[in-house]
Amino acid sequence: MSDSLEIKTLQDRLDRVQELEELTENCKTQLDKIYKTLGWSRDYNREPMEQCPYDANHRVPVRSMEKHKASCSLRKMGYSAEEQAEMVDPSVCYENSSVRSFTMDKSTQHQVILKARAAAPLMRMEGVFWQGQYSGQPVDVPQNHKRAMCDLTVADRLALYDHVAGVFNQEKQAAASSNDDLYVDLVSKLQKDDQQNEPKTHLELMAEMRDYKRRRQSYRAKNVHITKKSYTEVIREVINVHSGELSRQWREEEDEEESTRSELSSHRHRQDERRSASSESRHSHSRRHRSRERSRDRESRKRKKKERDSHSPDDHHHNRKKKKKKKKEEREREREMEK
Repeated sequence: MSDSLEIKTLQDRLDRVQELEELTENCKTQLDKIYKTLGWSRDYNREPMEQCPYDANHRVPVRSMEKHKASCSLRKMGYSAEEQAEMVDPSVCYENSSVRSFTMDKSTQHQVILKARAAAPLMRMEGVFWQGQYSGQPVDVPQNHKRAMCDLTVADRLALYDHVAGVFNQEKQAAASSNDDLYVDLVSKLQKDDQQNEPKTHLELMAEMRDYKRRRQSYRAKNVHITKKSYTEVIREVINVHSGELSRQWREEEDEEESTRSELSSHRHRQDERRSASSESRHSHSRRHRSRERSRDRESRKRKKKERDSHSPDDHHHNRKKKKKKKKEEREREREMEK
């Protein structure tokens, strides 16, 4: 039973191999037909290939090896295709400009961090980074801001910044020291005795030529619009300028006086209006008061008349005296009100 099973499996394998051979033969015949129709041949010179230094399984043409190495190195460091698409090489922007750039590699970055860590204190201190805040293991140089924030600590970033700033300062000092010949005291060198027949240096000749050009320019007539005019024309322009300035000042003074006058007149007009309004209000108040007094007098007369009719002749005589006295008081009161 087992022998029959082995025979069947062997036969199946042989059949499958036969099918694969027939398939490959069919593919070859189809490729030959395609080459024939296109006019190609199998024996053509292929482009030379190279092996990728980052991945042994990658074989890339020589012409595209640099581009492949850049993308393959980023892929090995864990950068995705989207992150690689967002990356831009900034060196193109600094080709024709005076902006300096600095390229950091992994070993330099690690050495800078280790040096800063060795100079830091062992214990935690306020306001100073201590050794525990620096990274001890070497880290790949971050290619974007996100990786810089994740892979490097704050102390690492500060140490790298100080290192780059120090390198640029050294370059600046070196460039300044190379221009020391521009600050040489050439006056003392040029004031030599005529008897000395020493040959002049290149800097001394350049200084003499510079002084000569300056002297020649200083003697030129720079203000041609003034030198071509006569004395009378120049004085006339000066007088016109001064007279225009004086007339402007007089106009400003007159405008200020008119503004003050208008303000005073408006203030007086407001005061007169207030006075007239207050006098009218007083007169109207006095008139109302008089009319009220008169109406009260009429009512009092009517009452007295009724009382007189109802009382005796003696009472009438007494009331009459009171009435006269009251009239007299009312007249005196009206006189005082009129005053």
